[in-house]
Amino acid sequence: MRHYLPSLGALLSGALGVFAFSPFDYWPLALVSLFGLFAATQHVSPALAAKRGFAWAMGLFLPGLWWIHVSMTLFGGLPLPAAFFLVALLAAYLSLYTAAALWLAQRLVPSPVLRALLALPALLVLADWLRGWVMTGFPWLWFGYSQLEGPLAGLAPVLGVQGISWLLLFSAGALWLLVRRRPAWWPGLAALALWLAAFGVGFVQWVSPTQSSRFALVQGNIEQSLKWIPGQLELSLERHIGLTLPEQQADVVIWPESALPSSEQHLAPWLAEVDQLMRERGQSLLTGIVSRPAEGEVYNAVIGLGSGAYADGHDNRYYKQQLVPIGEFVPFGSLLRPLAPFFNLPMSSFSRGGAGQPDLDAAGRHFSVAICYEVAFPGLVRENMKPDTDYLLTVSNDTWFGQSIGPWQHQQIARMRALELGRPLIRATNNGITLVTDEKGRITASLPQFEQGVLRAEVTGMTGLTPYARFGSAPLVAWLALSLLLAALGCRRHENAWSLEKKSLFK
Repeated sequence: MRHYLPSLGALLSGALGVFAFSPFDYWPLALVSLFGLFAATQHVSPALAAKRGFAWAMGLFLPGLWWIHVSMTLFGGLPLPAAFFLVALLAAYLSLYTAAALWLAQRLVPSPVLRALLALPALLVLADWLRGWVMTGFPWLWFGYSQLEGPLAGLAPVLGVQGISWLLLFSAGALWLLVRRRPAWWPGLAALALWLAAFGVGFVQWVSPTQSSRFALVQGNIEQSLKWIPGQLELSLERHIGLTLPEQQADVVIWPESALPSSEQHLAPWLAEVDQLMRERGQSLLTGIVSRPAEGEVYNAVIGLGSGAYADGHDNRYYKQQLVPIGEFVPFGSLLRPLAPFFNLPMSSFSRGGAGQPDLDAAGRHFSVAICYEVAFPGLVRENMKPDTDYLLTVSNDTWFGQSIGPWQHQQIARMRALELGRPLIRATNNGITLVTDEKGRITASLPQFEQGVLRAEVTGMTGLTPYARFGSAPLVAWLALSLLLAALGCRRHENAWSLEKKSLFK
């Protein structure tokens, strides 16, 4: 039993990390959890380090992503044991990246100091990036997100969310060395200096205000189990237009992702009437909708209305680029779809939108759009944003995940994009969490979950570019590469010194 205690400790310290993220937001626990990872995996063989790293990551991902089972059981028809198996399989897959990083660090960098301060933080950040890219990627539960309310948040406009992740890992390594008293004090002092620098940078105003706009974000709160049932279309149309009509003071009205359970082409006459109505009221409307512009093409879209010139296929639209595996496309669909109803969720055969799409225009303002899952991809959101973008807009439908922690993690991720890019965020959802933030990701107005209503807010647009918006991840990648190079050079110098010492002993 004693043999398994370190792995059990690693598992529990990983699980502790879940509480650093929203909705719990105990951000210091991120450092505690990562310290547990270092404590469990140093001074052991590469294989044992990988095993304990895998256990730590399973502790993080299995409870941290358990919310995914709601869509599988409630809407996909899977029994709970089968859903548990699939979520555990996903968690195990994601944990392999952490295990590989631990194995490489332990195998290639024998020096505990170089490994803890240089190699392991760099390799774990690179592992995060890889799991956010391989097979379309799943960039969830990056520890940098947990610091949105903490003193490290100011680093996001400079190095992005993964810059914060790196500093947390470096700090955990420095703390582990301090506990081990090897070396005595300078790693802790360096980590403290970096924390103070990150806190100070948070007071820098990277962007400048432009003009304000008045928004009305409609939260229809239509149950997902009813949304696509025949006969429910009229309910959706009536609810969204009914909540919109009183909002005559708003410059821009926002409806959430797939607000209307029918295709744009089927609703084209009705949309033309709404377009004309909004024009007469001097307003703009941005709404999520499913669009079928041609045979065999189905897009998750956001379109703009209010110009008075709406036509099916008009240019003021955005097609989603980053699709959700299983939910919006099924890899190897011909093999998987016959296996279970879960692989035949409604609207699980979307087409992928093209890169380089223009901002949406509404009330003379420019909106860079990310639909639901897309907001978790910082590189994509950054590439979509233009120099003259006024606002970030994300529309979502988190009804798929019920009363779980998933929607809370999702809104935390979205708010980080606002902080990184220095733009206010407008987030409209079907059942919550509907909110707006300022350019630093701070919530300025929100609606409760599971309530029908309208969020009214006046939000000032921003202009200018943060360092992250200008350079992206290039500075961080350069530092990670330099860290690995310094670790390699340090190991070679150590080996050369050891070789010389051995030669002098045998002369």
